Amino acid sequence: MFNAPRPAQRYASAPVNGLGGSFVDENPLAASIYDDPWSAAPSPSPQPIPSVTSALSSVLAEATVPDSYYRAFAVVDTTNSGETSVNALSRVLSTSGLPATTVEKIVNLVSSRPRVSKLEFFVALALLALAQSGKDTSVEQVAARAAENSLPEPFLHLDTLQPSTSALSSPYPTYRQATLDPWSVSRFGSNGGGSDFAAPRSATTINGGAASSLAGSGLPREWWKTQETVDVTIQGQQGFILNRYTVYEINTEHGAPVHRRYSEFAFLWDCLVRRYPFRLLPALPPKRVQPDAAFIEQRRKGLARFLNAVINHPVIKEDGLLATFLSEPSFENWRKHTAVSLEEESVSKHVDRIEEITVPSDLEDKLAFVRGKIGPLIEQWQRICVLAERIIKRRDSAAVRIPPSLRRTYLRAHFTFPFLSPHPPPLDDHDHDHIPGPASSTTSLAASLSTLSSRTVPSDDLESDDQADLARLTNALRAVVEVNERCWRGDECELCDGVRQGIAHVASHTQRQSDLLEQRTNSLLYSTLEALKSQRDLYIAMRDLFIRRDRLSVDNVDRLKKRVDSNSMKLEGIKAALKDGWQDDADRIIGLIEKDQATIATLLNRRVFIRASMWHELRVVLHNKENALLSKLVQNLAHDEQAFVSSVLADWVSLGNAVEEMPYE
Repeated sequence: MFNAPRPAQRYASAPVNGLGGSFVDENPLAASIYDDPWSAAPSPSPQPIPSVTSALSSVLAEATVPDSYYRAFAVVDTTNSGETSVNALSRVLSTSGLPATTVEKIVNLVSSRPRVSKLEFFVALALLALAQSGKDTSVEQVAARAAENSLPEPFLHLDTLQPSTSALSSPYPTYRQATLDPWSVSRFGSNGGGSDFAAPRSATTINGGAASSLAGSGLPREWWKTQETVDVTIQGQQGFILNRYTVYEINTEHGAPVHRRYSEFAFLWDCLVRRYPFRLLPALPPKRVQPDAAFIEQRRKGLARFLNAVINHPVIKEDGLLATFLSEPSFENWRKHTAVSLEEESVSKHVDRIEEITVPSDLEDKLAFVRGKIGPLIEQWQRICVLAERIIKRRDSAAVRIPPSLRRTYLRAHFTFPFLSPHPPPLDDHDHDHIPGPASSTTSLAASLSTLSSRTVPSDDLESDDQADLARLTNALRAVVEVNERCWRGDECELCDGVRQGIAHVASHTQRQSDLLEQRTNSLLYSTLEALKSQRDLYIAMRDLFIRRDRLSVDNVDRLKKRVDSNSMKLEGIKAALKDGWQDDADRIIGLIEKDQATIATLLNRRVFIRASMWHELRVVLHNKENALLSKLVQNLAHDEQAFVSSVLADWVSLGNAVEEMPYE
């Protein structure tokens, strides 16, 4: 119960349209199984699996960390994830000019995993500083200096740290060209707290002016090339012990970055779902008491997917509150001085005659057909996301051996759907070749990803204790070159010199291979995997839309009609009796009848609006996005893998040419 967001708070008075309260008074995730990457276990979460990092958790204690440590870490942690790779650590340490043997020793002292935490990185820099000053390089010495609050500062030449180059695409999407500005100042007015920001944007048609013929897509041509992109990064923790919260930085190309906390995201979601209850609106990632760094990072990605979905929705992107959220420097102060309207979209918009005619008569049959597929699609896409993440993590660790006691397991709660599959078969590391479930196009994609895994990374059965990753192999090879710098026969040993140069070429090769693997892994994590999860989120949003429609489309038209008939009969009786004061009674009854008839007309128009909205979301949003964006995802994946394999092949060819002349005698 602690993992879900707090119950939504009403931020303004309830709408006075006689339609009842919004379902968001309840847990917004009560009907949504948003189970990846969140554990279903209650918070505070159980004790974490012991890790190597815990052995260094008390080394620095409360010592003041020099600014140079943070600057060095920022160079290699460009995504602000709080960790980096062993390869990046080795490259930073190599700029010190110390022997490769010393660098290898320091790397092995601080971590035996493919990733390095910020704490381990700082300990490595302290060890490096001790080595540069000729002191004993041991963790105990670092702890002693930390106890004296005098951590040594290393001498690094970070300006010589060359970024790895590759033909691979950037980890972040590059399509940031926008022909429409959803938060243009001229469209919404100034930031002075005007009512334009507080109210939803009105329109005369249901689709905001886009083509709505049955033959068209309802979106501009090649709309997928103009998708807006919002980047969300973690800025750190603020507040006191009992009121700590995470601050996120939102970057757009329409203005300066803004900072938001989770509660402000929840406020935005609550307002949007009240304004647009019959639109595809992704759910927010949940809250958790005392979240760890991994949970916060996954939540950051979930928040980014949410924002990228709403700013690319053809209707919601025009909302003034969304524009304010993405541009107002202090959203909290703005909320204090601005009344936010929660009026439902159907009140300010109407469906014109042409739009009403385009809604098919068999809409309910079409919706029922889609509804029957949503459950299996969510389940299969959830499996695809879990399998893809496993593949990427294995590629990241390459050939590293992680002891079973330290290996993070995937809980069954991550991919079980009780209401869809009462007894789903468990997924483990050997289930990649076959995924049980309904036959669909998504199964073939999962099989393709599985095949990719079997070709590019070793399985658990092939791992052995003496295997090391490429970054550590590079350090070891360079250490071998240093140790064999001189031969026992003298300085003019051509055999030793030739072999040593060949080993140096191999070390350079493994360094490039490590760079390629790291860059491709980042691209998969921040682009491919997030695109897969966005596809899954799309179907979850569609399922939630069906749930909201079932609950919020109910009205009292039939009861009002009966009341109108009853009052009409009363009116006829009053007119027939002609008692004293009958005119006043007749006027009162006539007023009630007119009021009920006006309400009936409003509710009937709302029914038409709901039908048009559901048809728009099905035909324009769901149908286009689930197909076009998936095509783009698969094409980008194929192109990036081709570029990666070509770079690897070119590196091997280069190594082969370089070592061709290695001597034998």
